[in-house]
Amino acid sequence: APRAAQAWEGSKEPGLQVFANNSSLHGISHIFRHGSLSLRRGLWALLFLGSLGLLLVVCMERVTYFFTYPHVTKLDEVAAPNLTFPAITICNLNEFRFSRITRNDLYHVGQLLALLSDRYEIRSPHLAEPPLLAALRDKANFRHFKAKPFDMADFYNRTELHCGECGPAQPASGPGRGAQAGQCLSA
Repeated sequence: APRAAQAWEGSKEPGLQVFANNSSLHGISHIFRHGSLSLRRGLWALLFLGSLGLLLVVCMERVTYFFTYPHVTKLDEVAAPNLTFPAITICNLNEFRFSRITRNDLYHVGQLLALLSDRYEIRSPHLAEPPLLAALRDKANFRHFKAKPFDMADFYNRTELHCGECGPAQPASGPGRGAQAGQCLSA
């Protein structure tokens, strides 16, 4: 750029010729040479304008194609006289057995299990079944309760559901969601 600025200032040539001679745009320096119009300059101009025109036509065609929002759907259909239906496993998504959760466990991880609010009150009691709500209310009664040390590994080993086919359990949500022992039913 400094060389071009110096050439521009120190030159008596028109600005377009200085630009063309210092430009990296291929072919433009051949078109805007000093001197009279020649066949060679005319051919370079014709090639340059033709290439530019072709570029614009291709770009416009691609933009127009883009705005038609094209999509291709390919469907292969195969008729089979007999299909074997795959086995289905229905899993209990509760990660912990509510029957094994103690008052101390509930005190320490009740919020984590979404059973208790931050004020140690039952969250959304209207979602729990009546027998489970009664058991939860009994375990969530923290009057005269003195918390004992809590061990997460012991809690997990003591309350974990063991269902080999179901894979990892999903987190519980809402009161009573961890209330029933886990089952996997396969058909």
